[in-house]
Amino acid sequence: MIELADIRVLLIEPHSGMRASVHNMLNLCGITKIEHGVSAGTSIGAIKSKYFDLILCEYELGVGQDGQQLLEDIRHHKLAPLSTIFIMVTAERSYERVVSAAELAPNDYLLKPFTPDDLLERVMRAFKKRDKFLPIYELMDKGEFQAAIDACKERELAKDRDQIDFMRLRAELHISLGEPALAEPIYQLLNEMRKVAWARLGLAKSMHLQGRYDEAETILTALVTENDRYMDAFDLLAKNHEESGRLESAAEVLNTAVEISPHGVRRLRRLGSISLQIGDLVGAETQLKKVVNKVKYSEFKDPEDHVNLVNALVQRGNIDQAKSVIRDLERSMPDKLKTAACKAISNAFIHAKNNDPRLIDELNAAVAANRENIGLSTNLKLDLVKNCLKSDMDDAASEVVLEVMRNSTNKKEMTRAIGVFESEGKGFLGKQLAEQSRAEVMELVAAGVKKAKEGDFRGSVELMASAAKQLPNNAQVVMNAALAFLKCLEHDGWEQGLAEQCRRLIDNSQRLDPGNQRIAAMRKLYDELQKKYGIGRSIV
Repeated sequence: MIELADIRVLLIEPHSGMRASVHNMLNLCGITKIEHGVSAGTSIGAIKSKYFDLILCEYELGVGQDGQQLLEDIRHHKLAPLSTIFIMVTAERSYERVVSAAELAPNDYLLKPFTPDDLLERVMRAFKKRDKFLPIYELMDKGEFQAAIDACKERELAKDRDQIDFMRLRAELHISLGEPALAEPIYQLLNEMRKVAWARLGLAKSMHLQGRYDEAETILTALVTENDRYMDAFDLLAKNHEESGRLESAAEVLNTAVEISPHGVRRLRRLGSISLQIGDLVGAETQLKKVVNKVKYSEFKDPEDHVNLVNALVQRGNIDQAKSVIRDLERSMPDKLKTAACKAISNAFIHAKNNDPRLIDELNAAVAANRENIGLSTNLKLDLVKNCLKSDMDDAASEVVLEVMRNSTNKKEMTRAIGVFESEGKGFLGKQLAEQSRAEVMELVAAGVKKAKEGDFRGSVELMASAAKQLPNNAQVVMNAALAFLKCLEHDGWEQGLAEQCRRLIDNSQRLDPGNQRIAAMRKLYDELQKKYGIGRSIV
């Protein structure tokens, strides 16, 4: 058990009086290593640069993000390790609002007013729980996932009071590794043992990831009917509808979820995007305005939120409002890589609506900015392609869509890209470009394989590493690059630099195509090579 004097705390509280009061309470508990944050924005830097054992955060943080949104950023962007405890401090009147967003999963809640004894009891309880899982968290933070799974199994066999939690963590590890078929029987057993909602949700998630959408929908529909506060179930049900092509149903589920828990930025963003796709412009405008407002003070705000809002406003004929949003984009995010391209695309929406000849200049500016690999989303690139096609800028459209197609993460993206051309009466060109992109990718892969067959493993690595750098979201290219690195390590011997690049490529393959069985085989070969060369770390 950690000593109280060693606990490093970040206390996030905007009011100086309350901050001093809680600081004194922590001192009375024997906790003295305390840093202060007065807002979400000022706290992010400290969390990114230092390790804290405990983050004690007030829910009501004043202007900007609330504690709930800060927690969302910490979890989503993995700013703090799993070992950091997050306790939300809230008044009783706000408690229901906070716990309604259960997917944010703070370690505990502390209701005001509270005494030093109350605070100490919650802190000790949280650390006692954490310490049981700390060795496994450390394995996970180092990427040693198979070792973490094995450690969970050992603790399960011990059958202590936390057996259920270790089983749950093991199932979640299989899910994160793209092994839903291995997670499913664990969730089945957990459901038989406890009949708890989260076990059924895990079962549904494992089915969803295996493409068994109807089975997942049955479980999820029952979950949200029984408990209208279970936000994870709403989110997965919406995703289930979306991936099975039922966008209207996905929007309906998300609308219900937003009414219940209105603070989740990623849910609002998803709803706004889907609303745009199905032509619900009023809904898109409403939700995207909320997103832009909520992320205004976040370090992780995205210029694309402004573009999507401009798109909705322009389609509704609200040109003056759209111009105001563009000015806000320039003012609030001048240092973001995407800002120039997003401004150009936003202006293009307005110029296209007004038949303004400046449209061509803005589209050319956006296409040029995109060449710099600034990270525009596929959705925004396809919007740019569509505007180029409408303006008879077929060469520019072809340039952007070829990048989309080469980097396509799945067949649905390729189909959508072709569909943009078909919607503008240029389906033949879209199909031609699709074939060209496939041929280019196949040629790259074949060249790498040829070098390996000839025994030029270094040449294969150089070629495939270059291809993966050009096409970082093409699962086929990234996977073949990982294989080239594995073959080189196998035949030419272990080199730490190559091994680290290989590991990153395997991890990227997992992210891009989590259900591909070849990834497990690559991880196994990597592990075998480590053992062969006396390296003691597994990445499975």
